[in-house]
Amino acid sequence: MSSLLLPVAPASVLNGQGQPHFGKFAGSVTQIDWSGLTPPYRRSRFWQHFHHKHWQYVALATDELFCGIAIVDVGWTNTAFAYAFDRRQGKLVASFSQDGIPGISAKLNAHPALGAASDFRLLGNHIRYRQVPDSQRYQLEVQCGDFRIDARFDGQVAAPCLLAVGPIAGGSVHATVKSSGMPLSGRVTLAGRELDLQGGIASFDHSNGFLARETAWRWASAHSLDLGFNLQSGYFGTHENALWLDGRLISLGAAHFDFDPAQVLAPWHIYTDDGLLDLQFQPEGCRSENKNLLVAVSRYVQPIGTFSGWVKASAEAAPRRVERLVGVTEDHFSRW
Repeated sequence: MSSLLLPVAPASVLNGQGQPHFGKFAGSVTQIDWSGLTPPYRRSRFWQHFHHKHWQYVALATDELFCGIAIVDVGWTNTAFAYAFDRRQGKLVASFSQDGIPGISAKLNAHPALGAASDFRLLGNHIRYRQVPDSQRYQLEVQCGDFRIDARFDGQVAAPCLLAVGPIAGGSVHATVKSSGMPLSGRVTLAGRELDLQGGIASFDHSNGFLARETAWRWASAHSLDLGFNLQSGYFGTHENALWLDGRLISLGAAHFDFDPAQVLAPWHIYTDDGLLDLQFQPEGCRSENKNLLVAVSRYVQPIGTFSGWVKASAEAAPRRVERLVGVTEDHFSRW
């Protein structure tokens, strides 16, 4: 099993020669800073400007509610979304999506964990995400009309983050930091209705790199305090496939997503080729969005639901049951 446990994250995504530290690691770098990148991964300033993709995503899950929030800078423009899904009603009860003004409405810094700060502000709508100084706590504030979120989550009791750094076919390099599950508190306000987040689970995804003009992926993520996973099939290969189990961070192999794209609310079968994860995903509902901006296209569906099945810490370990773990899957294509 020790060979599956991830090494400690390096101090930087680049070594002393400006080459990427490729691999999966436990922990996080202070910054995802590509300014010192050297050939063959460094490209012209013009190319890097239009291929640089940078986003901050946060998930909040309780027995009653699931919220997804993101701020995305794609180099030549930016966008943001926030939604609340009522799990008991099986439907979205709040949804905000707004394209921004390049260089103005979205601000994301290069700090994925310590020092993290991301903002989106436009037309009276505001999303603000921060790592609280001198702590391992985070805060998220959303004010989009009568849809508001005031959330706090605590990373000091969480398992290590996942850092993944890898090359990109048709692009250059990419890095992502994914958190494990963190204790959640706060509230969500929906047109005067207030929902408590206390006792829920939060997680985040901070990603930064130079991607191909056309990028596609399938993704799955779910967390409790002692068990969670992140799976991706597509542009980043197996680089970000990992299992959190009782405080340990374990590498996973290639992920397979068996589902019907025409019926995304039917059950999904998700498994890894190393035999360490086999799950059925039962959707409860979904958020989807299709955009055609002539020079750019985005097709996105994110079902919300529960995962059941089993995971294993190693090939020889006994299976650990997973029962109705709340999370999401995603099927996404972008021409950006």
